[in-house]
Amino acid sequence: MSGRRRSEWRIDGQRLRAMVVKEGVQILRDPSTILIAIALPVLLLFLFGYAINLDNSRTRIGLALQDDSAAALSLASAYRHSPYFDVVVERTAAPLREQLIAGEIRGIVVIPQDFGSGAARGQRPPIQIIADGSQPNAANFTSAYARGVAQTWAAQEARAAGLRAPPPTELSLRFWYNPSLASRYFLVPGAIAIVITMIGTLLTSLVIAREWERGTMEAMMATPMRMSEFLASKIVPYFLLALASMAMCTVLATTVFGVPLRGSLFALLVLTMAYLMPALGQGLFISAATKNQFVASQVALLSGFLPTFLLSGFLFEIASMPKWIQAITYIVPARYFIPALQTVFLAGDIWSLILPAIGYLLVFGAIFFLLCFRASRRSLDK
Repeated sequence: MSGRRRSEWRIDGQRLRAMVVKEGVQILRDPSTILIAIALPVLLLFLFGYAINLDNSRTRIGLALQDDSAAALSLASAYRHSPYFDVVVERTAAPLREQLIAGEIRGIVVIPQDFGSGAARGQRPPIQIIADGSQPNAANFTSAYARGVAQTWAAQEARAAGLRAPPPTELSLRFWYNPSLASRYFLVPGAIAIVITMIGTLLTSLVIAREWERGTMEAMMATPMRMSEFLASKIVPYFLLALASMAMCTVLATTVFGVPLRGSLFALLVLTMAYLMPALGQGLFISAATKNQFVASQVALLSGFLPTFLLSGFLFEIASMPKWIQAITYIVPARYFIPALQTVFLAGDIWSLILPAIGYLLVFGAIFFLLCFRASRRSLDK
């Protein structure tokens, strides 16, 4: 029995080449595969590069200017000339509240009537900042920037009056790896991971199920082909297709979206090949276990795409998730791939971070391929 199992893992090069060519021709004849492998990556990159923007710039706010003093007009001018705000000025807050409810503005800054008199007495007169709490992130950004404008104005006025400008501590801020804080610098590498997941898991989840539905699996098993050769013939074409898609995405990311590639192509290639192991293995396992293309595609979306999108740290910080959700993320391969991919793009070849990620991915790949092999044998025995 052990000798039979060892023979199942042997691969005949001629049979494997013939099966790979057959699978490649089938891919070229299937328009949906070409659409997912070529059109979908371009669409996703443009969506995450241009349409989805987490940068807080030129937020539209309302300014209720209830005082005509020089100090109030000076502060109002500071808000109007801020690069972060597009300001709508009214004399009262009532019309601005209606615009806030309608979603036309994201916040309101109220400069009260006694603002100028308080400033003349050397006091720091209060201003009111109202933010739309229905969008918490936007509300936090709006209130923080609005306070920042007021504090900067107060410091400038104090210096102009010859007073000590608070705060006494001068801050010097530097942002490493992404000095402009452009969100597309980490969104685009994450989108590349989504693309590789779609190709690796979604497309391969259909290949064995397609053979069962078309009735060609029995004919193929009647040949001298071994199970290892069959699985390898399903893996190699999609492995090469995913690498080609990765190359196209890298070119688009660096040329069209301006994302820096500070690491080497070698590190990028090795990391991608490591991630393709669990992605392809998971798709083949789903296909072998379900033997139905519709069911396989749904399972692939639920177990492959959604965890990659939601539980990998791509859009949502893992540290802010509940503890039991954080525990689940450890079995999501993209949790290790996306941070390593962002490291290669933005920081460089930091192998102390990349190598552990590659190790985890290879372990996941070995588990999925073992499950796939056992599921395929079990299906044939039935």
